[in-house]
Amino acid sequence: MKYDFDTVIPRQNTDSEKWSFYPKDVLPMWVADMDFRSPEPVIEALRARVEHGVFGYPNQATVLKDLLVERMAHRYSWKITPEDIILLPGVVPGINIACHAFAHHKGVVVQPPVYGPFLTAPQNAKAIRLDAPLVQNNLGEYEIDWDILKTACSKDANLMIFCSPHNPVGRVWKREELEKMGELCLRHRVVLCSDEIHCDLVYPGHAHIPIASLSPELAHNTITLMAPSKTFNLPGLFCSFAIIQNPQLREEFLNARQGLVGGVNIMGITASVAAYQSGEEWLTQLLDYLQGNRDFLYNILQAEFPELKMSKPEGTYLAWIDCRNLPETFSNPSKFFLEKAKVGVVDGKWFGKEGEGFVRLNFGCPRSILNEALERMKLALSS
Repeated sequence: MKYDFDTVIPRQNTDSEKWSFYPKDVLPMWVADMDFRSPEPVIEALRARVEHGVFGYPNQATVLKDLLVERMAHRYSWKITPEDIILLPGVVPGINIACHAFAHHKGVVVQPPVYGPFLTAPQNAKAIRLDAPLVQNNLGEYEIDWDILKTACSKDANLMIFCSPHNPVGRVWKREELEKMGELCLRHRVVLCSDEIHCDLVYPGHAHIPIASLSPELAHNTITLMAPSKTFNLPGLFCSFAIIQNPQLREEFLNARQGLVGGVNIMGITASVAAYQSGEEWLTQLLDYLQGNRDFLYNILQAEFPELKMSKPEGTYLAWIDCRNLPETFSNPSKFFLEKAKVGVVDGKWFGKEGEGFVRLNFGCPRSILNEALERMKLALSS
């Protein structure tokens, strides 16, 4: 089946957070929510579930867990069991549960600029946030400063929240980077909570490696968080999962969620099963389209926006754009693009102070919308 990613699907008046947050004349390029229809098998499965008409409490989703075991083995040669899997209504609740379970009044290491909830989860658990910022090389690409990370891990840290692939900078970490990070956490007895929600959205030349798959020791020390939501554009169905192979960590994680974080709704389970069973052709075509959008955006910025810089993301559908070469009058680039270009992007400061002067732009949309946003931004800058 040939999927159509070019057709613009109107999302106004559909209770969409993305399209209702700003006034109607603003193109929303902010929250990580794609403007594409989900795979047809997912839509068909949801339609059949609605036609059944009874929406009782779901069970522990044996079929979904079996599919996940198969998927991890097939994609990553990672052997897990259904008992290792805990279903969750979101990755963000999983991050917060990990902080409550393993870092109460202890240190939590994060690597800004990074997804905003990483920065607030330690405070929610009355833990101490320990920043180990990423650094840029001469090409503007982000790397880990190992000395800073080592210092942070040695400061009474009990937990590290890791973003892989990274949001917002788009890095897909290499095996040697993952091995070095894992060894550092093991040496300092720091539990690793790895947010791998964008694991399926990786471009040619790069490969996602679950950090827990690298060794039995790392599997024993890691909480891996994943979801079909970014992969198949299902964020509103709230179905995610944690893979915890260490029984003791799993028990502590479950105890921390008890009575506070519920399970997954039945429509989320239905959609996830259909996506993992029958969504691969859609995903293959999606990745090809997203790569085209990424390259289109990069080339336009290179040719027509000399003040802006962007490294090509290795994964995700999120562009991290450096606006620091704009004149001082553009001290708040996200506000400028909103007010003058009518384009809604995320202010880089939401990802930590290291994001000041940057914006994050979501290019998971029909190319015509992306082109319109760039035309608006170019006109605003030129005027």
